[in-house]
Amino acid sequence: MNATPQHSDEAAARAANSRHVRDFGLLITSATRLEQRIDSALRRECGISHTMLEVLIRLCRRPGEEISQRQLADDLTLTSSGTTRLIDRMEEAGLVRRVPSPGDRRVALVEPTDEGRGAFLRAAAIHTEVVEEYFVKPLAADDYTRLTSALSQIDKALRAEAT
Repeated sequence: MNATPQHSDEAAARAANSRHVRDFGLLITSATRLEQRIDSALRRECGISHTMLEVLIRLCRRPGEEISQRQLADDLTLTSSGTTRLIDRMEEAGLVRRVPSPGDRRVALVEPTDEGRGAFLRAAAIHTEVVEEYFVKPLAADDYTRLTSALSQIDKALRAEAT
């Protein structure tokens, strides 16, 4: 039997207002707004996007580490073509360069330039300011510790499912 429109509307409203839907929506909305604040500040102060900063973080994390575009795509959850376009823009801006892999001529490695390292240091300071202001400061120290611990547990569960 078909539910009457009134019952259907009520069931839909209950589902849309459920605790899990609301809580997850709050997480996504907060993360999106924080990312937008970071991206705006980085573009205004450093002339780079938040995604470009994420690439530079990955490239600067372990100096001398060989990182391919494929690894960057996986790390940043971007498509191969999206990563290629991003690295093209960053290369044009003088932030990174592609170099051939010594072990496989078919693979291009990506490394930061001196200009890229300088941009990274400026951007990292801006990123830290925004994160401190909107992610750390609004919470009591214990709440912040619990939040980051919970996010780590969620990430671990999601990574375990992906393998």
